[in-house]
Amino acid sequence: MKTNILKNTLILVLAISFTSFSIVSDRAIDLKQSKVSWKGHKVTGAHEGTISLSSGILKFSDDKLVGGEFTIDMTSIDNTDLEGDYRLKLEGHLKSDDFFGVANHPKAQLIFKSVKPSNENNYIVTADLTIKGKTNPITFNISINEGKANAALKVDRTKYDIKYGSASFFDNLKNKAIYDEFDIVVDLKF
Repeated sequence: MKTNILKNTLILVLAISFTSFSIVSDRAIDLKQSKVSWKGHKVTGAHEGTISLSSGILKFSDDKLVGGEFTIDMTSIDNTDLEGDYRLKLEGHLKSDDFFGVANHPKAQLIFKSVKPSNENNYIVTADLTIKGKTNPITFNISINEGKANAALKVDRTKYDIKYGSASFFDNLKNKAIYDEFDIVVDLKF
């Protein structure tokens, strides 16, 4: 009798233990169907373009977002608002050490550290963003719906030692000043 009670208790404890754990599943980002756009602002206007992901996953538990990790191919930075030599000159400058230094830092990385639901399909993410070997926390909202994810991030480039044209570091730039923050808009498919 005691043996049966002990066995039943053990089975019950194990059943409760197994049901309390949820399985985390990784969902790979479709790199060809996903798009990452950037926009940098200056006193006299703005420039915009795209950049490619090298890899990306979103982590889910019970269909709720719990994590993510992305690698960005910094060598893929391109400009979409200029043409010809102006476009090539801007892309070259963005890839130079004045900005992203892609020869020495060809990859950037974004790793989710915490994910908090804000409503049914939206989350507040705090992540570590690494650019040019420097890592800083960043917080943003992400929306998940039917195999798609959308987010908009504001990145302060000076936190990553990208100071070229920044009025925060250089005086007398006047209309040549470039704002410290740039925008990233992410449209992912998985």
